Amino acid sequence: MSEPEAQKAPGGWQRILLWIGLAIITLALIGAGALYGGYRWLQSEFAAPGPSLTAETVLLPRGAGLIRIGEQLEREGLISDARIFRVMITLDEGDRSLRAGEYEIPAEASMAQIYELLRSGRTVQHPITFAEGLTSAMIVRTLQGADVLSGEIGDVPPEGSLLPETYLVTRDTDRQSLIDRMTRAQEELLDELWPLRQENLPFETREEAIILASIVEKETGVAAERPEVAAVFVNRLRRGMRLESDPTIIYGISQGEPLGRGLRRSEIDNENNAWNTYQISRLPPTPIANPGRESIAAVLNPADITALFFVADGTGGHAFSETYAEHRRNVARWRRIERERRQAGR
Repeated sequence: MSEPEAQKAPGGWQRILLWIGLAIITLALIGAGALYGGYRWLQSEFAAPGPSLTAETVLLPRGAGLIRIGEQLEREGLISDARIFRVMITLDEGDRSLRAGEYEIPAEASMAQIYELLRSGRTVQHPITFAEGLTSAMIVRTLQGADVLSGEIGDVPPEGSLLPETYLVTRDTDRQSLIDRMTRAQEELLDELWPLRQENLPFETREEAIILASIVEKETGVAAERPEVAAVFVNRLRRGMRLESDPTIIYGISQGEPLGRGLRRSEIDNENNAWNTYQISRLPPTPIANPGRESIAAVLNPADITALFFVADGTGGHAFSETYAEHRRNVARWRRIERERRQAGR
């Protein structure tokens, strides 16, 4: 090999290596561009409006993984491609953050929006309402008939131990757990109101307050007059008078179930009915229903009135009076209204 050829050889190899390096770099750039472009496309698809034109509810079962969730969402027409859904969540390392439950998916929700919703755990909340004055047995029947709940209830809770109001629950909430929640709600309400009660009330325990509140609850459905009804009973207890409340008699007869008729004289005179406040000069042995928040508050802070009697006034409320003579006039007025309604066929 001549000297000039020996000097040119390294330059030739350098050019070859340079071209190879340039080719590798070019391929790498092309690959990176392709990857970036692919990722940008995935992002675009992930954020694009979804296929559902209306809001839909979806129930994701417990134990379902990302693959199963994606397939369910695609099958129900909520996302366009389960694979894109799965890849993007995996890249975000969010596959273990999805929560089971019932979700309301907005119309045209993107996969990204659905992903954030499933991570948040903001499941559908179902209201279950219990009217004030229901017995514990009635509340148990309401719970057993609520399809959104699951599980069994043990024993019927003690009368008057539950706080009736509207509770928000997720699907498959355990029925017994809701009973426990209602019990705690009443205890917490008493913890709040008991220290603020009026002085010198004619009862000493929280249990007695609930008994009286249950009677107030059954005597009126007008929230504004509950403190007045409570005051009448408090005034009568202070004087040693009998409460003479019809709902107490009914509870002793049917455990609070509607009689479907008026009380008979023999039932009013029955001394063997332990709840008959026409015959006993004290509170009955147990509550006769589950009182609501307003009735409990009313017996702990009754109105500042001296009335000892009340009777229906024909408008849905009651007429209150201090004397028996005035009470008899109010009763006569109510009887006249009843007769006129019967004659009118109302």
